[in-house]
Amino acid sequence: MKRTVVKKSPDGETPSVSLVVPVLPLRDIVVFPQMVVPLFVGRDRSIRALEAVSDSSESSNRVVLVTQKDSDLNDPDIDDIYSVGVAASVLQALKMPDGTVKALVEGDSRVRIDRIIQQDPLLLAEVTLIPTPPYDTTEAKALMRSVLTQFEVYAKLGRSIAPEVLVLLQDIDDPGRLADTVAAHLSVRIAEKQLLLDQESVLQRLELLLVTIGQEIDLMQVERRIRGRVKRQMEKSHRDYYLSEQIKAIQNELGERDGERDKDEFTELAERIEAAGMPADVRKKTESELKK
Repeated sequence: MKRTVVKKSPDGETPSVSLVVPVLPLRDIVVFPQMVVPLFVGRDRSIRALEAVSDSSESSNRVVLVTQKDSDLNDPDIDDIYSVGVAASVLQALKMPDGTVKALVEGDSRVRIDRIIQQDPLLLAEVTLIPTPPYDTTEAKALMRSVLTQFEVYAKLGRSIAPEVLVLLQDIDDPGRLADTVAAHLSVRIAEKQLLLDQESVLQRLELLLVTIGQEIDLMQVERRIRGRVKRQMEKSHRDYYLSEQIKAIQNELGERDGERDKDEFTELAERIEAAGMPADVRKKTESELKK
């Protein structure tokens, strides 16, 4: 399920390679080169695309993984998918009892979707492999160091980055692979990840990555300050409520004691009036005053 077409680039010198391959549109995920990901595939055309690759006798056959612009679409056309995707190999495909397929795929190289040439029974497209332009290695090393430093800060600020990922990144000496690996582990919007995938230049990819990580760090620091402020306000409110309840309890207790003391004094005075043997009119006046 592959046709190779060799084209001349606009400069007439560097040939570009076009392939006709099955396309697997993805919802809510951007796959980068060197990235191994599990996929759960349920759409008929996507299952057929995996089957076409798995059944092929050509070891070089690939499926193209490309992200949809709108994840709700069930049958995306070329206008509904991003123009840059990744050619990938299918490492494993397992059919589930409910008819869906669980696949393990590994991204290989960037490709550009040129045109859709078939919609059914599976999606076929003509794609062009995107080569990596030459770059200044010294500048690349400097950018790699900055990306690693920024990403460590990003990881420490609370994003779910496994420690082994940071160890893995330290061992990567290829700037393009480092950029793609870091980009794959960022918790950013799909459009931002796609923009990183779109970058053909390694240096531009690293620079954009620095900007993206920096923005995320700024955002996380603001979020942390907001959480701290809210937590302090909640603690103060809880403390104020607790003190208020304590004061009410103390006041109630004091009020009960005052009432008991007043009652005891009233009873004592009444008994003394009774024992005094006062004339009727004097006793009446005294009892009236006592009631007041």
